[in-house]
Amino acid sequence: MNIQIFGTKKSFDTKKAQRYFKERRISFQFIDLKEKGMSKGELQSVANAVGGLDKLINPDAKDADTVALLQYLTADQKFEKVLDNQQVLCEPVVRNGKKATVGYQPDVWKGWE
Repeated sequence: MNIQIFGTKKSFDTKKAQRYFKERRISFQFIDLKEKGMSKGELQSVANAVGGLDKLINPDAKDADTVALLQYLTADQKFEKVLDNQQVLCEPVVRNGKKATVGYQPDVWKGWE
């Protein structure tokens, strides 16, 4: 398995996801969205895996203005805005190759093992 966890250090769900994989001795790579963020290809791959970009957006994100703006943009504009403003993503985004989940979903991760 090639697990990547995208999130922030302060997110409780991201910490829970890291703990889930540590307890099972599954190695993972943690990417801090505040420091690095997802590349365009990674974001596109994750959006395809979870069923669209809208499933990645956190309606309760701190940047409420951006979240409100996203509903009025076209699909291409929305993708670019989310790529520039990754703090509107739900956390954690856990990726295993072509598969991905949004949020803390240990039931799905069990099927990856």
